[in-house]
Amino acid sequence: MLTRMGDGYMVEMTTDEIRHDVDIGVAEAAKKAKCEPLCEDEKNILMDIICDKRKFVSVERGDELILTYDTPAEKFFRSGVRTSRQQALKAYENILMSDTLEMSSRFYDFKYIKPYIAEEQSETAELLLETAPLVMYGAMTNLSLYFKPDGPCDNAAELMPRGLIKEAQEAQLQAKDLMRSDIVAVGSAMYEAGADGLNYDTTASAGDCDFLGALESCEILKEKYPDMVINIGMSGEFVLGYHGKVKYKGKRLAGMYPHDQALAIAAAGGNVMGAVVNTNCTKSFAWNLARSVTMCKHCGIVSPIPVHANVGMGVGGVPMQITTPIDCVSRSSTAMAVIAKMDGL
Repeated sequence: MLTRMGDGYMVEMTTDEIRHDVDIGVAEAAKKAKCEPLCEDEKNILMDIICDKRKFVSVERGDELILTYDTPAEKFFRSGVRTSRQQALKAYENILMSDTLEMSSRFYDFKYIKPYIAEEQSETAELLLETAPLVMYGAMTNLSLYFKPDGPCDNAAELMPRGLIKEAQEAQLQAKDLMRSDIVAVGSAMYEAGADGLNYDTTASAGDCDFLGALESCEILKEKYPDMVINIGMSGEFVLGYHGKVKYKGKRLAGMYPHDQALAIAAAGGNVMGAVVNTNCTKSFAWNLARSVTMCKHCGIVSPIPVHANVGMGVGGVPMQITTPIDCVSRSSTAMAVIAKMDGL
């Protein structure tokens, strides 16, 4: 049957080959994340989803999940449809039937948004008058922007190869404090403008200090605004230890897999955790999806807060393509709902 690789390339595989990849994908996830593998019944259900002859696969009526989006207006721009952000988001609500909306800037980083936050406040306030769903404000944490030449801190990536480990660690902590300050400033301004909450996108992309700054800012914002909704979406299944020693509430952040990440986010006061399992472009769709579902299922079991699996470009079993193939997206979404029992996508 026709299926795909992790880069989206279409290939033909037999059901035995697909089952083999499902088995090793599940085993790989269980080994790396130190979690329970899928049982045989769950593997059989996954096989039915992957091998379904229809192009689009979905859940039964009543089993649908809440959908959240990052940079929704940008999706319109990529497709060549030039609209304002408010018009794009109203299309998401009234045409695409989106459950939630996210206002965001094309400069999708907290650092870059801060200088013109007043403009973002006014546009968000205007959107709130014309839409019904929950409106989040979203941006990336992106600790890397605080290192030279983009920021004031010494570049840790340049210090480490020279053996200046202590100096690199100190630079990361300095950058973390600046990033935390920007997130709190932007989050406070947007919540006071009327936004229902904040979406941290691609958290920990620059490693454990990036994650620590996000957690600390979340804790500060929730203390200031207890009713503020905070969704923290991760950038990877594994928190990279660029610093290596930082901890949050006694837990070392480096090396955390999705279920540990969820516990840290809940401890910081986060309302929703966005779980990520990265796609390997050299492996089959079946291998990637089996691996993603295994980790996300365990994350959902362990997490005390709702978990929304990231199912998109290069995550959640979906191939690494700008325009993600609907055959894979629909199968990944269905598996996350039926097998992993996610709270949303």
